[in-house]
Amino acid sequence: MKKLVLSILSLMMIAAMPAQAQTAAPEKYTFDKAHTQIMFFANHLGFSVSEGEFLDFDGHFIFDREKPENSSVDVTIQTASINMDDADWDKSMKSANFFNVEKFPTMTFKGTSIKVTGDNSAEITGDLTLLGVKKPVTLMVKHNKSGTHPYTGKFVAGFSATANINRSDWGMNYGIPGVANDIELRIEAEGIREEVAGTGAADGNH
Repeated sequence: MKKLVLSILSLMMIAAMPAQAQTAAPEKYTFDKAHTQIMFFANHLGFSVSEGEFLDFDGHFIFDREKPENSSVDVTIQTASINMDDADWDKSMKSANFFNVEKFPTMTFKGTSIKVTGDNSAEITGDLTLLGVKKPVTLMVKHNKSGTHPYTGKFVAGFSATANINRSDWGMNYGIPGVANDIELRIEAEGIREEVAGTGAADGNH
């Protein structure tokens, strides 16, 4: 009888704990595409640094707020969604000289390991597959904030990430050195926790 009473009391204590305190397992988030940008920057003939962006992508990340090293990320990008703010340049970037979108319609990044470097920072290493070539890339990631969205009531996690890669490592050699080999990647991401993705009001105010 005593064991039964203790068990009931334990269950009552767990039920009374705040939801966040009860969350011990890693959580799955889907990307909020309206507030996620996948961008890259390249020096153009020494005159300027040009910026491009991919507009169509899918994926998710697993975020363990208690043990961030247990987190992961998986993203698939539609290469034909590249946007350089110029139709002719878009056409050139989609050609076989660069992303060869007809033969390689997608590129992917799959995280393989995470090294925590600070209270809100980490290095995420993963495999970037581009033009049929898979190479490791390490993202420098900052955890900006996690919490309940003030307009939707959904639980959101936000991150900023940067990396530098040599595009020639994936066989994209056209235009080097005029169009830089060294490419800066920048990602601004917001993810919605799946458990609450269907709740809350529409995000009319973004």
